[in-house]
Amino acid sequence: MAEIINLRQVRKAKERDAKAVKADDNRIAFGRPKKAKTLAEAKKAIEFSRHEGHKLVGPDSDQ
Repeated sequence: MAEIINLRQVRKAKERDAKAVKADDNRIAFGRPKKAKTLAEAKKAIEFSRHEGHKLVGPDSDQ
């Protein structure tokens, strides 16, 4: 004989699994502390300014 399946339980289990996957993605995306985020932004700004400072601007350029 075939096994009896409760469709409500299967549906709820599938929803729980989907929420768990989304929670894992959110932990990766938003799981850093504020101090780490601001430090990374500051480092990125410093590197950007260094990169921009090394640009060569010639007399015939529009900049």
